[in-house]
Amino acid sequence: MASENLPQGSTRRRLSQPSSSRIFPMAFVLSLLMALVLVSYGPGGSLGCDLSQNHVLVGRKNLMFLGQMRRLSPRFCLQDRKDFAFPQEMVEGDQLQEAQAISVLHEMLQQSFNLFHTERSSAAWDTTLLEQLRTGLHQQLDDLDACLGQVMGEEDSALGRTGPTLAVKRYFQGIHVYLQEKGYSDCAWEILRVEMMKALSSSTSLQERLRKMGGDLNSP
Repeated sequence: MASENLPQGSTRRRLSQPSSSRIFPMAFVLSLLMALVLVSYGPGGSLGCDLSQNHVLVGRKNLMFLGQMRRLSPRFCLQDRKDFAFPQEMVEGDQLQEAQAISVLHEMLQQSFNLFHTERSSAAWDTTLLEQLRTGLHQQLDDLDACLGQVMGEEDSALGRTGPTLAVKRYFQGIHVYLQEKGYSDCAWEILRVEMMKALSSSTSLQERLRKMGGDLNSP
């Protein structure tokens, strides 16, 4: 009969009271599933996006390569200085949730990679150092791609268009406009290099916080 194929707990539940021998196994299974969910979310109820120590070390190496790429003394380019309004408070703020932090980090690294992967940037910097920087940024992006899939569902897709992530996008848009206005001069690239040292240093600090706190950015 069709009623014999009904799942447990539908029509049959109304016909007879379940015995205690049926309740206990079901309660045990539910408890076990809940425990597995909590474990998968990692410490502090975070979404379990754990950045490795190597990821942070790569970020520090990127800063080292960027420091070695200097071709001019900044004092020769004082007339080209500009405040790019780096959104530091939004990037490093304690109010960032894990999904926001991962989105911000990914956006900063992606924009940095794009910036140093243009034909004009290839002409401005030492080829070996530039390629090492590109490789490091690409490696970090690969790490964050995995995290992004863990912490951002369909309901979080708007994070890339609002808040801190949007502020980072606008920040890099201003950098591109500046380079165009300056005709991609040597001094413009040097000012940019110094600015990117600050931006990538900030992103490295956020990466370290994520790794040490297991994604719980609000931990004391």
